[in-house]
Amino acid sequence: MPDHVLITGGAGFIGSRLARRFVDAGHTVTVLDALIPQVHGDDPATTSPMLRSIADDVEVIQGTVTSTDDLRRSLARATVVVHLAAETGTGQSMYEIDRYVETNVGGTAKLLDLLTNEENDVHRLVIASSRSIYGEGAYRTADGRTVYPSHRADADMAAGDFEVHVEGEDALELIPTGEDARLHPSSVYGITKQMQESLIMTVAPTIGIQPVALRYQNVYGPGQSLKNPYTGILSIFSTLIRQGKEINIFEDGLESRDFVYIDDVVEATFLAATHDAAGGHVLNVGSGVATTVHDVVSALFAAFGTEVSTRVSGNYRLGDIRHNFADTTALQQHLGFTPSVSFRDGVEQFVQWVLTQPVEGDNYQRSLDEMASRNLLK
Repeated sequence: MPDHVLITGGAGFIGSRLARRFVDAGHTVTVLDALIPQVHGDDPATTSPMLRSIADDVEVIQGTVTSTDDLRRSLARATVVVHLAAETGTGQSMYEIDRYVETNVGGTAKLLDLLTNEENDVHRLVIASSRSIYGEGAYRTADGRTVYPSHRADADMAAGDFEVHVEGEDALELIPTGEDARLHPSSVYGITKQMQESLIMTVAPTIGIQPVALRYQNVYGPGQSLKNPYTGILSIFSTLIRQGKEINIFEDGLESRDFVYIDDVVEATFLAATHDAAGGHVLNVGSGVATTVHDVVSALFAAFGTEVSTRVSGNYRLGDIRHNFADTTALQQHLGFTPSVSFRDGVEQFVQWVLTQPVEGDNYQRSLDEMASRNLLK
């Protein structure tokens, strides 16, 4: 039977595409979104393509998860909830702590409080968790043990040593990080995402709601905000390339992430909300491939057909990790789904979309200045 799906943060990059996926599958959708200018511009009805793409087909409630009244109104007919609403950005979270905790943790607590104490028809609750809760990813020692290195020391990185270290161990081999890995987030953002996930996975089963936690890796693709300097290096570097400006590559450029294409993320999330076998599980959503910053720059240059100067500066941000890429075995096991868009193909599609968009102002440098003024960027 069709569900009535509430998507918090549903006018955003992931949410708007997910809303379209549910509508196309015959479900009814309500979107709760704060429509903040950093993401949607000053007049969302005209400045937000994401909002415009769904406005005629879903109920849009402009509001916030920090408001009990907004949440209550949004939950009125919901049978499935996909909780995407969150403040995002590892760096920004380190100095806007109260805002991140209030929205991410406080908003989730309010949602669960309403579901616990007021009548509702919700049977499935999907939380958009994050790879950031792992902190550093998994590594294998020379004798075959799996270890999870602690956060890198400021003194080591200042000396140009950006690798992770475990006392008493020689060189470590990077391996995929599974859902049973140690959770030790290195940023306020990561801590709030861990708390969101823990709250939902603990409370929902006690009130008869099946929870699913999806630990998204680095999501990218057409529709990603080019205005928001906290959305990731693909958007940031694309804007710099179009402006003809130099790209400052942090650390040594060998730090890596798992980049997963938006269409794969939307499909995994749709299945998590509708597939019977998903209930109760925590699942990584990633490509399962580690991609370095140098790889990102190379792929963007190829897709744009042009290059700008690059500088490997040795700059680094406190709270950043060195490596993490997902083990996606459980995603295949429980949802029968494996992300299929390669990074090269995904970047080509992303760049083709970027070229249709206006060249945005350089908000990135302002974000770096904010971090440097707080001694978080070295």
